[in-house]
Amino acid sequence: MTTSEDDDTVLPALAHSGRRALLDALHARDGQSVSDLGEVPPGLGRHAVLKHLGVLEDAGLVTTHKTGRTRLCYLNPVPLVALAQRWLDDYALDWGRALNQLKTTTERRQTPMTTNPVPLHRHAVIIDATP
Repeated sequence: MTTSEDDDTVLPALAHSGRRALLDALHARDGQSVSDLGEVPPGLGRHAVLKHLGVLEDAGLVTTHKTGRTRLCYLNPVPLVALAQRWLDDYALDWGRALNQLKTTTERRQTPMTTNPVPLHRHAVIIDATP
């Protein structure tokens, strides 16, 4: 498959929130059965889940293995990594990770910042950028 054909299947597969929820569930615990995944997206019946899994499988984001009557689903990160590598070089990837970590850490902060006149920490960052 060419890059354009990959994009034509991967990007639409990621567009639906139910499919992203299925991928998140597999990221949390790989190798889940279809019936286990049927409880993940709220408000979707078994047939809708099967259809979404089919879209994810066609895009290469999910692989399946059948043992007996049980069909186990596994997350395949390769198409996601290929898509990210296509758009992000090492420099942008490192900055994106750092900024996401800053966002996560800041939003997770449990204790509110006080108006204490003596700061507990003081940091400075100098950013040299061209307009």
